[in-house]
Amino acid sequence: MEGCTVLLGGVSVGVVMTGSHCTIEAVIPEIKAMKNEGAIIRIVFSYALNYTDNRFNTVEELRRETTGISEWPIIDSIVGAEPIGPHKLLDIIIVAPCTGNTLAKLANGITDTPAL
Repeated sequence: MEGCTVLLGGVSVGVVMTGSHCTIEAVIPEIKAMKNEGAIIRIVFSYALNYTDNRFNTVEELRRETTGISEWPIIDSIVGAEPIGPHKLLDIIIVAPCTGNTLAKLANGITDTPAL
């Protein structure tokens, strides 16, 4: 790929996307940029993101756009997220956008969605 520095070449990046619907539009280009730098992208949707149409996008639109970024299926269930740790599927996890609710759950060790 011409112009690609492959800074993230071969790094498996988990992008956990939560229900901050108004900021999704700013996150998508950053995910694409990581992929252009050589990252292997795996996307995780929180329940709020996966099941809530809103004024910014529909679930179908968001799934279509993010499926085009990652060659892996979107992880949208706890069962789908379970293998991440034991199988060491990711080198790094980025939560973006991160809602206050997600941050509070992370701080308190609450793991009741695919996002946490």
